Amino acid sequence: MSTSTSQPAILKWANPTGEFKRQVSTFRDNIVDEPSAKFAPEAGRYHLYVSYACPWAHRTLLVRALKGLEDIISVDVVHWHLQENGWPFKDGYEDSLYGSKFVKDIYFKAQPDYSGRFTVPVLWDKKTQTIVNNESSEIIRMLNTAFDKLVPEKAGVNFYPENLQAEIDSVNEWVYDTVNNGVYKSGFATSQEAYDNNVYPLFKSLDRLEGMLSKSDYLVGNTLTEADLRLWTTIIRFDPVYHGHFKCNIKGIEKDYPHLLKWARRIYQMPKVAETVNMEHIKKHYYQSHIQINPTGVVPAGMGPDLAEPKIV
Repeated sequence: MSTSTSQPAILKWANPTGEFKRQVSTFRDNIVDEPSAKFAPEAGRYHLYVSYACPWAHRTLLVRALKGLEDIISVDVVHWHLQENGWPFKDGYEDSLYGSKFVKDIYFKAQPDYSGRFTVPVLWDKKTQTIVNNESSEIIRMLNTAFDKLVPEKAGVNFYPENLQAEIDSVNEWVYDTVNNGVYKSGFATSQEAYDNNVYPLFKSLDRLEGMLSKSDYLVGNTLTEADLRLWTTIIRFDPVYHGHFKCNIKGIEKDYPHLLKWARRIYQMPKVAETVNMEHIKKHYYQSHIQINPTGVVPAGMGPDLAEPKIV
């Protein structure tokens, strides 16, 4: 692989001060179970475009599985190698609806003059042939309750219960800023100051999470909630990717955070969860797509901690 350090535009994510700034999602409609709804819950109507590599897209796969929506909402997975044209469909990872070559084709199908980034996940409506939503935090809320009438056996599974919403929102806020996005703000920093401004708050929050999980099996209400699921997709990528690739190396999950590790194993060992994890895609994507960070494209051998063993009762 070429060792050129020239960056395609798609990889230029830092601002002039060296800080990584995440783009705000553009498509923000909702699926609601109401008679006059533009997007109503229907079996077979909606489709997810996701990447196994992306932690934000992984959230949607995770909730889809835990809510038993596999037969209600179809899925296409992109190839792991993010290129100058964005996420591609190739090598057996195809767009089953339209035969698109890239996720960007889906965006242009929904909005021909679209000028933002071509991110995943994408929640697509087959009926109106448009994007419903491309914000993972909002998609998982829809999957949590909007389709309950179609999967009544899972209606009692609620990752955002009303009595815990305020606490969940509070945890989500600081975890998103310092952990979910904190690893990216550290890894994509192009100045020492930008890196320092983000890597230390990241580990302060990991220490805080470790303390919370030393007293409880889950982050909020001692029950599995959205707060856990949003954090989990970051934590399982931490040792195999973020620790080295994003220079988040003050501590590691396996060696330094026993309660976070036990919690990660507990969730991984739940039915259907392991099937949403593809560590090959995760590692190859980060180490071979981010040529501005890893120009050789060499992928480290380590897979991170074994989440399948020991068994967590």
